[in-house]
Amino acid sequence: MELSPTKKALLALKQMQSKLEALENAKHEPIAVVGMGCRFPGADNPEEFWQLLHNGKDAITTVPQQRWNIDLDAEICPRYGGFVPNLKEFDPVFFRIAPREAASVDPQQRLLLEVSWEALENAAIPADQIQGSQTGVFVGVAAVDYWHQLLSRQETEIDAYLTTGNTHSLASGRISHFFNFTGTSIALDTACSSSLVAVHLAIKSLRDRECNMALAGGVNRLISPKVSINFNRAKMLSPDGRCKTFDESANGFVRSEGCGIVVLKRLSDAIADRDRIRAVILGSATNQDGRTSSITTPSSLSQQAVIKQALVNSKVEAQQISYLETHGTGTSLGDAIELEALTQVFKDNDQLILGAVKTNIGHLESAAGIASLIKTVLILENKTITGNLHLIQPNSRVEWQNLPFKLPEKAIAWENTAQPHFAGISSFGFSGTNAHLIVKEADSITKEEEIEMPKNRGDSFYLFAISARSKKALDELANRYSHHLETNHHLAIEDICFTSCIGRSHFNYRLAVGVSSIADLQTKLTEYLTESTPKQLCQGKVNSSQSITLALRLAAKNEELRQLIKSTIGSSIVAEDLADIIWQISDRSRTSCEILDNSQSGIIYSVINSQSNNWQLLILGLAQLYIFGVDINWYSLWANNNAQKISLPTYPFQRSVYWID
Repeated sequence: MELSPTKKALLALKQMQSKLEALENAKHEPIAVVGMGCRFPGADNPEEFWQLLHNGKDAITTVPQQRWNIDLDAEICPRYGGFVPNLKEFDPVFFRIAPREAASVDPQQRLLLEVSWEALENAAIPADQIQGSQTGVFVGVAAVDYWHQLLSRQETEIDAYLTTGNTHSLASGRISHFFNFTGTSIALDTACSSSLVAVHLAIKSLRDRECNMALAGGVNRLISPKVSINFNRAKMLSPDGRCKTFDESANGFVRSEGCGIVVLKRLSDAIADRDRIRAVILGSATNQDGRTSSITTPSSLSQQAVIKQALVNSKVEAQQISYLETHGTGTSLGDAIELEALTQVFKDNDQLILGAVKTNIGHLESAAGIASLIKTVLILENKTITGNLHLIQPNSRVEWQNLPFKLPEKAIAWENTAQPHFAGISSFGFSGTNAHLIVKEADSITKEEEIEMPKNRGDSFYLFAISARSKKALDELANRYSHHLETNHHLAIEDICFTSCIGRSHFNYRLAVGVSSIADLQTKLTEYLTESTPKQLCQGKVNSSQSITLALRLAAKNEELRQLIKSTIGSSIVAEDLADIIWQISDRSRTSCEILDNSQSGIIYSVINSQSNNWQLLILGLAQLYIFGVDINWYSLWANNNAQKISLPTYPFQRSVYWID
């Protein structure tokens, strides 16, 4: 029956309204933070960073002698800074870079590669499973110290790798190339706001569906004293090497280095993928100061505008923000201008607590914003607001008695409320480019959207599997796990095993073991590291040319076990009349499976106690198959378990010195 013109018009209006709503929802779609990696002064990973923040630690030190000689001219060359190790060391083989090329690769590019890998492992996303994916890379980078060092050599010493090793476009491009990502790849420089602007662009790219996942962050390395001398002469740096944000004695900032990367997904995708959602970004905004009294003088009006726009884009009211991570460089003028902007935006908010990560780790410049974001995510997760260091007498330019803001000097509990916690993050570049993000705690989102998972099998027996590209790296990784278990008593064994299996790339040097508890795993790792031979532990190197045969001795025919095997390694067993199930995988093809006679030479036996249940038989068999290089369907193995992805030790890179003085 044909619709009347009126009904056709109404139908068209409904369809148009539906499209408009879909566009509006896409414009404001929440973005999940599913992984984080970092190297900041005093912290090599997010867990160490949280301990540094929670304990109120100051990570600023005197400049290491191997960077530059601070005694050459103490009046113009700053003596303090924030530094991270392994400036000259790198593992080029891991990242498929020729050793002769590695020496010409900017340490900033090297650090970005390592931290990107660690961020993906933190998210439990195996790099080999996302090759060719529409993943974007957005990196803030500004320093050119190493490039200048290489260019200062004689012309005859310039090699073929100088440009690709140091051009900022390759800071993001090298990550995309190594991981084989095909999404948007951008390196940008807006000075101090670079990394938060990079996150802003990643959010827009995800919402526009230019990419389905994004790595975003920034990096900064301090190699030469020349920029520090320039900043010192411009009266930007603190003579005593501390960022005393909002304090009366604020006299400049201290330069620091480091790198931070977050892994981002659209929230709906993160939930569907069973990702660990650490926080949710609701919106962001950027703008520019325009003309001020000087090119580096900030604008309170522009700062107000960018925060207000981020709130609008996030559909959040100013009164809902209860924590704000400030830009907070620790300059008397800059702090006063920022507080003026906050006062105008949050004048009706009497619950706002301010923080400044620069008081702990200094000013990371192009990586400053990502340090602020990672700190804020950790605060939301731990429901504790960390203290601001070096706060003795608040800035007298500010009428604190008329402001609602709180400035905690020590860590304080972030009280639970009926409403979820919201936080804002500011990052302002001395180029005049400003950025602001609005972040929400993850709990309130994930509980509403939580997928009901089947209950645990009840067998309490799991496969723990780790791997590396060398025996030395495998031993170091096992040692990292052993230490991690000693210092993290709250972990669940199923979460550890689930993440180790499903959340890592699997290399040729392997270790696998069936375990029933944390204590069981700890015992077996300790025995392995002390060169004992733990029961049920397999370790070795994959031999791609070897034919694999495994025998499982059972008491009788076992259809249930056969189906478990079929679902996890994709093999089918031809009808059998024997009490023993034996299958062979020839030439690694897994297409030829047959019953073999027990006496056949070359069989690799796994004689398992017939009292073991089917699940234990499967786990112990899979441990052996894993060592021999069989591809295991991890998702099938863990399909009936509600284990969660968690933070576990990341890959131990095997570094050597690659440097051109």
